[in-house]
Amino acid sequence: MINEHMQVVFDYPDSFTEVVSHYCPGCTHGVIHRLIAETIDELGIREKTIGVAPVGCSVFIYNYLDTDFAEAAHGRAPAMATGIKRSLPDRVVFTYQGDGDLAAIGTAEIVHAAARGENITVIFVNNAIYGMTSGQMAPTTLPGMVTTTSPNGRDVELQGFPLKMAELLSQMPGVSYSVRRSVHDPGNINRTKKAIKNAFQVQLNQAGFSIVEVLSSCPTNWNVTPAAALKFVKEQMIPYFPLGDYKVADSIKSFVG
Repeated sequence: MINEHMQVVFDYPDSFTEVVSHYCPGCTHGVIHRLIAETIDELGIREKTIGVAPVGCSVFIYNYLDTDFAEAAHGRAPAMATGIKRSLPDRVVFTYQGDGDLAAIGTAEIVHAAARGENITVIFVNNAIYGMTSGQMAPTTLPGMVTTTSPNGRDVELQGFPLKMAELLSQMPGVSYSVRRSVHDPGNINRTKKAIKNAFQVQLNQAGFSIVEVLSSCPTNWNVTPAAALKFVKEQMIPYFPLGDYKVADSIKSFVG
């Protein structure tokens, strides 16, 4: 029996649907989903939040969050989010996008949404590979990394260097908040939660475009165990994609942590 005087320190977010996860073992999409759900609850914005998810593993977020959602064509989530936010400016609008979506077919969409300073929030999940479609090389695939379309490892002389989206977008005047975080261990999960909350606060304060890039694991397509995948994030991804704040505009420093 639970003592009625015991303090609850961990509970199921109200904005999280009670369904069994379909994600592969070790995939950290579910962790990021929960952080978004906790943020929505803490800010009290569930009834006015609209998420936009495009093609890829990220699209399944609408199964797990109890908020309104729209599904966009591949790469077009920022454009759809722009339309929703401009039509319904009192709503809180966010996109949830993978690297194959945001940094490949959707590169123009995200760059121009950022350039316009659209008052939307973007959660960008970077696992350095195309997850849903069998592990092809993505714009974020590391140099030398083996994928189904780079069986000898990514050759930068042939295929170019990985895109660093947090750094790239931070150069846009319309961007108020651009950071990179990770969910490979508890400490970094907590830091990611704080960044996601900051990004939503930016929108609530009408302060422009915000993006949180989150380094995530994909054990299935990396062909490693879940534990090895977290180690790969720490030892291989973070050195190439350093964690940190790439832009925190002066105008938002009074209300972001």
